[in-house]
Amino acid sequence: MDIRSLRLFSHLARSLHFGRTSESLHVSAPTLSRVIQRLEEEVGEPLLMRDNRTVALTPAGESYLRFAERVLDDWQQLSQELSVDSSALTGRISLYCTVTAAYSYLRQLLVPFRQRYPQIDIDLQTGDAAFAVEKVREGEADLAITGIPDKLPTHVIVHMLADAPLVLIAPTLSCPVRTAVLQDPIDWAQLPIILAERGLSRERLLGWLKRKQVKPNIHSEVSGHEAIVSMVALGFGVGVVPAPVLAHSPLREEVVELPVTPTFEPFRVGLCADDRRLKDPRLAAFWRLAVG
Repeated sequence: MDIRSLRLFSHLARSLHFGRTSESLHVSAPTLSRVIQRLEEEVGEPLLMRDNRTVALTPAGESYLRFAERVLDDWQQLSQELSVDSSALTGRISLYCTVTAAYSYLRQLLVPFRQRYPQIDIDLQTGDAAFAVEKVREGEADLAITGIPDKLPTHVIVHMLADAPLVLIAPTLSCPVRTAVLQDPIDWAQLPIILAERGLSRERLLGWLKRKQVKPNIHSEVSGHEAIVSMVALGFGVGVVPAPVLAHSPLREEVVELPVTPTFEPFRVGLCADDRRLKDPRLAAFWRLAVG
């Protein structure tokens, strides 16, 4: 066994998905399979149960995962102790966020970090905020900037960055939706809704409609808040997005905010990490600077 093999196994044991681990750790699927087969030969027992659709840890695999994580933690601690000074830290950190979060929050985090640790590179991944916590939990990203869910998975910790108000938007385009939102009162049961496929904005809007005893008229479900702004601007319906998304959108003049009572509970935007991985000196250094 070696450190690389233990890292591959540890990631696969969390993701339970060969393709996802191969992509995240930049290793081919056949190579990953050979590494797992070699570990199983060394242990003398199968570590994984797998078929064409599922992967699961065997009891031996669960014991081996605990062993692997102890070794990896000790290795990171040793690496930190052998560093001459903090500025000598090298390597890469992967950070996941939305495009809007990259505009809004990255500078305050990355500028001081890059000044202090110039030899650590940042791999920036952008995508739907709804996947951010899952990316961190499964080890596909070291850190993430995202709206914080009401319930966090075990071991995921958060440093708060800001509150982001949620706003309900409608098109300025002359269309049936525009006509409907100009009515007083608005017939919410008939108004078409553009809804996020998952995440906090979806939960907040559905909860708001439920309190009004309104069954939502869902026109479409989309991935990402930027897609909601686009669909609303085209006149397909109304939707809820964080205010920073609207502020940075090239379509912000094509939509209008609607007043709502009661107002939506805001997003709490934060930096997320898996506390078990903060033994990595690079992640620990990033976290210390972020928290201040």
